Amino acid sequence: MRAGRSTTVAAVAGALALTAFAAPAAEAADTGITVSNVVVNGGRPIIVGTTQEVRPGVSFRVTWPAGHSLTTIDANPFLYRHDTTAAKGFVSGGIWMGLITCNEDGSRAANCTGDFYIDPPYRLDSNGDATTWKVAFNAMVWTADDHLKSQEYLTGLGSTRIKRAAKATANASPEPVAKGKTLTVTGRLTRADWVRHTYAGYGGKAAKLQFRKAGTSTYSTVKIVNADSAGYLRTTVTANADGYWRWTFGETATTGGASAAGDYVDVR
Repeated sequence: MRAGRSTTVAAVAGALALTAFAAPAAEAADTGITVSNVVVNGGRPIIVGTTQEVRPGVSFRVTWPAGHSLTTIDANPFLYRHDTTAAKGFVSGGIWMGLITCNEDGSRAANCTGDFYIDPPYRLDSNGDATTWKVAFNAMVWTADDHLKSQEYLTGLGSTRIKRAAKATANASPEPVAKGKTLTVTGRLTRADWVRHTYAGYGGKAAKLQFRKAGTSTYSTVKIVNADSAGYLRTTVTANADGYWRWTFGETATTGGASAAGDYVDVR
């Protein structure tokens, strides 16, 4: 914040985040800053793959004490899970904001929107990171000549879940197939491995085999099959009509859901 105008923008990237937000050493003290109405990613889990940057949204309302304005306060949101205190979590593995814009409303308060910045190869290095992350704020009050006056970590502001992204593939054969003959449907389930930064087999996961008849828009579940230890799926069905076959599964506590692109089979 502290940008000298009612609308403020602060941006950071990847490993530079900690440097950008680190304040001069100061004794923790009540800043008089309060934060409320915090919403992360629209209340939905954050799904992260292996290489692509993810910027989940965040919105909140911040208020500050008399004698200050957006030019002399900071309220920087971050996520943490590794440590029991926000202060330790901020330093040793937190997820920081990427871009925040705050609009002052004339009552020593502002409504803020923006996003967090997650670069999986650098910020998520353990599959154990697929868990609940707490929301906290690094609040700071500055003097008019830019000296840190007080600083504290605001906690108890909610949480969000970060999950491993998943993928599913499907292949039905033979193509074309005679009506009433056997159709073999294979595929594979994989999910992000944040240690090796690749997608690995989602072994033992149950997936639904679904069919959508040509000319319709809705899939129906035909059967449920468990993937083998490497995530591979295989089953047989009777071919009765032209249409699309796919594997699909829903989210779990640690992993996002996935649906394969439908594989079309011409039944003759």
